[in-house]
Amino acid sequence: MDLTKDKPPVTVELDLTEPPAEPPALPPVVFDAKDLNVFYGAFRAVGDVNLEVRQNEVTAFIGPSGCGKTSILRCFNRMNDLIDIARIEGTLTYHGVDLYDPAVNSVEVRRRIGMVFQKPNPFPKSIYDNVAYGPRLAGVKADMDTVVERALHKAALWDEVKDRLKASAMGLSGGQQQRLCIARAIACDPEVILMDEPCSALDPRSTLQIEDLMAELKRDYTIIIVTHNMQQAARASDATVFMTMGEDRAGFVVEHGRTIDIFTNPRNQLTEDYVSGRFG
Repeated sequence: MDLTKDKPPVTVELDLTEPPAEPPALPPVVFDAKDLNVFYGAFRAVGDVNLEVRQNEVTAFIGPSGCGKTSILRCFNRMNDLIDIARIEGTLTYHGVDLYDPAVNSVEVRRRIGMVFQKPNPFPKSIYDNVAYGPRLAGVKADMDTVVERALHKAALWDEVKDRLKASAMGLSGGQQQRLCIARAIACDPEVILMDEPCSALDPRSTLQIEDLMAELKRDYTIIIVTHNMQQAARASDATVFMTMGEDRAGFVVEHGRTIDIFTNPRNQLTEDYVSGRFG
């Protein structure tokens, strides 16, 4: 018996298209700035900054000289507190805690949020004592040899200095000195490392070593870097903040986003002009 007789054919349509892939989840927010302003006396150096910095990423600040990149960087670990005429307005939180709450200990802030400066600045001490300086000052009870070795390994310097730890740090090359300064910051067991143009005084080989090191370090740390080298920002960072300044000379954030978007598909014409080299 034919059960299909006199019945219309059935057409089955299959949707073979794949559902759109969901964008990857972004890491947690470490810093959240809202309407952040930086003043030196009556002069407003940076105005109305709103941005987020995310965990275990490298965030690069780019922009012309004088636009306030370093002023913002120094807000993240309250280094501006050391300048008598400096003050901030607005809010800057770290894991949801107001960094500028009077109850917050600025020394503890700087332990958790280390900083590496533009020019390598090793102490006139041995390599070992440079790395051990911070932990000793903080009263760390752990085995100091282990602390020093661990920090030098993380800074990719151990193999180059392990046989001369008691030698003066001043005898290292510029690139080695900068990695020593990174090791010195790491030895204090921070959560964040701030870098203010860490490669500006280094040769191209040493610069690439620092960039490779940042890629390794972001597994364990959140890194914020100020750089004038746009190629470095494009190569080494996950997120980029582009700043410039207005007619009143106050710096401001033009655009903030994923590095690939900032350099290949910026939303703002000023950003496109800057990253393409039309102005600097």
